Amino acid sequence: MIAHEMLLSGSLTMETVPVLYETGLRRLASEDLRVDFSRVEAVDSAAVSMLLGWARASQRFQRELHVLNLPDDLLSLARLYGVADLLPQPD
Repeated sequence: MIAHEMLLSGSLTMETVPVLYETGLRRLASEDLRVDFSRVEAVDSAAVSMLLGWARASQRFQRELHVLNLPDDLLSLARLYGVADLLPQPD
């Protein structure tokens, strides 16, 4: 099955993540998902939570979650919180 692609841009913060998170969950419920972070300019802890939630959902729905171009800031936050190993590995 071909994965649906999401190109994220701008800020991934507590203000913007809820809608994106729900969109990703809906996609993962029915198909594989490929998420490109190349246009993301800023992140906060909500971005880490979103990615962890998508990872759990992909396992629950038995779907593939592919991530591309994870921002260094997101990876740094994940390491700070001790959850970097739980994130999907970038393609």
